[in-house]
Amino acid sequence: MKRYLNKQSKFTNLPFVEVTNTSYKVENGWEAICTRLNKEISAINGPKKLVVIETYQGVIHEELISNLQSKLNYDRFIRTEDFMLPEEEIKKLVFQDVTNDRIFGFLTRLTMDAFFDPEKVKAIQSEIADTKEGIIFIYGCGASLLRPNSPSHGGGWGEAFVYADMARWEIQLRMRQHLVDNLGVKNRDTSDWMLLYKQGFFVDWRVCDRLKKTLFDQWDFLLDTNKIGQPKLVEGKAILEGLELATNRVFSVVPFFDPGPWGGQWMKEVCNLDESAPNYAWCFNCVPEENSLLLKFGDDVIEIPSINLVFRHPRELMGDPVHGRFGDEFPIRFDYLDTMEGGHLSLQVHPLTEYIQEKFGLHYTQDESYYMMETGDDAIVYLGLREDVNPEEMLADLEEAQTGGKPFEAEKHVQTWPMKKHDHVLIPAGTIHCSGRSSMVLEISATPYIFTFKLWDWGRLGLDGKPRPINIEHGKKNIQWDRTTEWTRKNLVNNIQIVAEGDGWVEECTGLHESEFIETRRHWFTKKVEHHTNGGVHVICLVEGDEVIVESPGNTFEPFVVHYAEVFIVPAKVGAYTIRPSGTGEGQKCGTMKGYVRF
Repeated sequence: MKRYLNKQSKFTNLPFVEVTNTSYKVENGWEAICTRLNKEISAINGPKKLVVIETYQGVIHEELISNLQSKLNYDRFIRTEDFMLPEEEIKKLVFQDVTNDRIFGFLTRLTMDAFFDPEKVKAIQSEIADTKEGIIFIYGCGASLLRPNSPSHGGGWGEAFVYADMARWEIQLRMRQHLVDNLGVKNRDTSDWMLLYKQGFFVDWRVCDRLKKTLFDQWDFLLDTNKIGQPKLVEGKAILEGLELATNRVFSVVPFFDPGPWGGQWMKEVCNLDESAPNYAWCFNCVPEENSLLLKFGDDVIEIPSINLVFRHPRELMGDPVHGRFGDEFPIRFDYLDTMEGGHLSLQVHPLTEYIQEKFGLHYTQDESYYMMETGDDAIVYLGLREDVNPEEMLADLEEAQTGGKPFEAEKHVQTWPMKKHDHVLIPAGTIHCSGRSSMVLEISATPYIFTFKLWDWGRLGLDGKPRPINIEHGKKNIQWDRTTEWTRKNLVNNIQIVAEGDGWVEECTGLHESEFIETRRHWFTKKVEHHTNGGVHVICLVEGDEVIVESPGNTFEPFVVHYAEVFIVPAKVGAYTIRPSGTGEGQKCGTMKGYVRF
């Protein structure tokens, strides 16, 4: 295999935020977890005890229920699925958001209570309220909704609350293995796991998140079952303390990697991955919607969705101006696209803002850019259209290729640009584009979820053996036909300007385009560089150099070590910070790429 580094990689695959408060104890394994819960339940005063175990979609209920029921003390164990609407009614309920499309849907406005039969809920709430004594467990998605409505839960109830959270990436892996169902239905055996993912993405996770955001302060315990058979339990206040700590320091979320039909070989070496894998195509290294956050307590690590931090502390993390514009959505995404020794990405276009608003109900779109971390001799980017493009002819050629005719001749219609390491091309929505083979791309983009319209995929099948979805109908309504060669050259290719410099450093503005809300700044430096969040969140990647150290001038957080190709987040609340080459690399030329929201 070709080598891309001249030394051993130090890339960290499992970054964490350490909680140094030693009063928290993590319970490992079902025996220890249930022993702790039984002890907590026995300490609840009074004859009536209610234990709520609220679960996120994607937990493996069979594992949780079998262990909880066999090891916990209780008089009644209530499962929320028995009080939901019939499956056929739930399917009708969600269809308006799920639709018949394999990929696209609408972000639901449903809430958890819509999945329940109101009469059944009212009846069980009355039963619980009328119970004179005993231990009652309520388990499942929406468990908190089955509690009696009165503040005292019918009078005299003592309560314990457990939240069983799930990381999005683990849910996707479980869907691929057909291990979990969507919310309120039994559908894990569907032949196309993408349908499970789509319903989770557009419906289940939105519904669970809306409920979760109301429950943070009720958590007595957080149950982590992301590793099957290796559950962990920690106090809810420990998680909340960890989330607060993260807003006061520099940190990284957990990157995840996935193969693809065009995947390459660069990340295997640079990111310390399994060299026996056929390829790695994607790395999502700052997508809080998808990534996990690890909180370390002594020798134990708890995994939670990093979106919890955005929900819990949006203003501290993103800053008032960004929060005011985007709410509790993290708007910046950094990810890797590896085609080194691989193939071309699919030729694609992203929807215009007005299109994504009208068709899918989102208020912003996926403007993006490609920053070249590494390139081969034949690296190119397909970007914009040729000056002589004929729209009708191009669309006809795309349609013919899609229906099994002759392959689409991309170079006949789309402009290609040779690429070298550290080039940066901008891709505002509506611009046809794709990275070619022999490139390692840092993609910096807005985060409007999964709205990419593929136009041509070079005749390939996906790794599941099925044709990858092509979206010519959507795509042709968004292609900006005036973005031809000269316009693209002037506006989108290496539009780089020096904006500041000092002793041992240079700052460059590299984009993004004026129609995009993300600003990108590159710093070259051999000495310490001063930075300031100026009230907004920063996302940064080390694009050159072995190792740098991020520090607080006021010592408000511990020095944070960053290795080549790692991505980190600087919360708005941090304010001033510095970046310098590490002691072993002082004097070396280092480079960082920073993304932040213009305001």
